[in-house]
Amino acid sequence: MSTTDPAREGESLLFLTDEQLRKGIEAMFFAYRGFTADPDRILAELGMGRAHHRALHFIHRSPGTTVNNLLSILGVTKQSLNRVLRSLVEDGLVQSKVGDRDRRERHLQLTPEGRALEQQLSNAQRERMRSAYRAAGPAAVAGFRQVLEAMMDDDVRPYYEALRDRGG
Repeated sequence: MSTTDPAREGESLLFLTDEQLRKGIEAMFFAYRGFTADPDRILAELGMGRAHHRALHFIHRSPGTTVNNLLSILGVTKQSLNRVLRSLVEDGLVQSKVGDRDRRERHLQLTPEGRALEQQLSNAQRERMRSAYRAAGPAAVAGFRQVLEAMMDDDVRPYYEALRDRGG
């Protein structure tokens, strides 16, 4: 059991050394590796990758979202997103509908099969997050979220806030 006072440890982190930052960067790399491991295995069996998972996640979070909105959220090229969407549509996971008001827009939503896959991919990540959050405690969870939010680029913050405020 650690005898270090978390409050004092937190105070010392206000003046981070390069070594402390390196440790944080490495922890983030390894945590991300664990966070994506289960979904990566499922996706690999289907011949898909992380780009497919990200598209499924954000289409699930915003049913009816447009391709242009998804482009902004994901920060990928139109060509790259079109490849991913084409395979998701061909595999029967995403449905693309022409807009009612603007026929140039394509609105996206998950099919029942897409919702099932998205849930399978996200369940493993939710369990990993839940376990880590419980182990770390409420103050650490709040601090972790603050750190992640502070690292976000300003141009994506409105998308994050809209999703965060939507809940669900």
